[in-house]
Amino acid sequence: MIRIYLDTSVYNRPFDDQTQPRIGLETLAFATIMQLIEMGTLALVTSSILRLENRSNPFESRSQWVNYCLNYATHFQTVNETIQGRAQQLAELNLQTMDAFHLACAEASACDYFLTCDDRLLKRYRGPLQVKNPVELIFLLEREQL
Repeated sequence: MIRIYLDTSVYNRPFDDQTQPRIGLETLAFATIMQLIEMGTLALVTSSILRLENRSNPFESRSQWVNYCLNYATHFQTVNETIQGRAQQLAELNLQTMDAFHLACAEASACDYFLTCDDRLLKRYRGPLQVKNPVELIFLLEREQL
């Protein structure tokens, strides 16, 4: 089964300005991904970092929404010393600290894909994960006839 890790930019995409075409497409892709998770086609991985970041969300309704989505996870990754070390290495590549921790958790969980709407992260990450935008993943899965 394909294991995926979504960063907070993906979970919060439905709350962004849907009149912008890119945002609308990413929101639709996220909805499709959640359907595939619900059907058991994809396995969602979450982490203690996602939970921590979501707790700091100043918008209660958004935080509740993300928690609802995280409940579909089949794997939960806690941060340990190995993940902390890898996150530090990733942060040295000019990645934001939280992004580095998300990526380190996804790597440690043997995810197949890491999804983000953050262009900066998409360009800077160099590692074993396939880092994709949610729309890219939908096209990829379609080509593979998932």
